Amino acid sequence: MNRLIHIYTGDGKGKTTAAAGLTIRFLGHNFKVCFITFFKDPKKYGYGEFKILKNFKNVELYHFVKKCPYFDKNYPKEKIKKEIRFVVEFIKTKIFNKNFDLIILDEILVCVREKVLDINELINLIKLKPKLTELVLTGQANKTIIDKLKPYVDYISEIKKISHPYDKGIKRRKGVEY
Repeated sequence: MNRLIHIYTGDGKGKTTAAAGLTIRFLGHNFKVCFITFFKDPKKYGYGEFKILKNFKNVELYHFVKKCPYFDKNYPKEKIKKEIRFVVEFIKTKIFNKNFDLIILDEILVCVREKVLDINELINLIKLKPKLTELVLTGQANKTIIDKLKPYVDYISEIKKISHPYDKGIKRRKGVEY
């Protein structure tokens, strides 16, 4: 069975949560999962989903590129690009060879949006996906990015913000946003 490609995007809360939910579903069938995050430092924020997922034997977790150019404007963009090139090569040569049933690339669409990953590099990565691996790409992306990726993916889910506590000045909350 050929597996498919998903995008979870939009300005609403829940893209990573949806990816974590799909991870749980795969684990429920004893499938093998790789969850790779960009721009998330679990030591700094203690993301609850990663605390739980690391306990499953069928999950490999990787956290790369801890600084996001959107939030860390003074961090050298060239350094981020170099880190991302390393990760893309790591995925191609190490991760794609491990026979995962599901691979999550959490916030990879932000890499494209922030221009630290060229969209053609992402398309090339998508084309190299093993046929027996389901692939999920998450992150906020604009319409141009989504339109360019549309011919290469099977699912596109947009999570739209109607209201969010950030709009009222409420900060991130443990158990909800991380």
